[in-house]
Amino acid sequence: MMNLKTLTVSMTLAVASLGAFAQASPAATPRVDQREANQQQRIANGAASGALTAKETMRLEKQQARINTTEANAKADGTVTKGERKHLHRMQDRASKNIHHEKHDAQTAK
Repeated sequence: MMNLKTLTVSMTLAVASLGAFAQASPAATPRVDQREANQQQRIANGAASGALTAKETMRLEKQQARINTTEANAKADGTVTKGERKHLHRMQDRASKNIHHEKHDAQTAK
């Protein structure tokens, strides 16, 4: 369980540091980056409090990794289009709902 917490904290710090490098450019996504950091923190808090099981935490972390990959692909050409931003926000909306659901279900870490 300690490794899971260490992994969660490490990923939270990594995502939070991405926002520091964001610049005002067509490829900048400060709102997306902030939401990612918030969601990583929510996952870390859930894992630390026992509201998330190890399996739930890993599933949510994988979902966050998919969002990060989609964001990187959107930024690859130097511009994040309106459609790409909308897609990222929809992915984050789904992830947020999943985090809430998993944190508030009957399963808890032992």
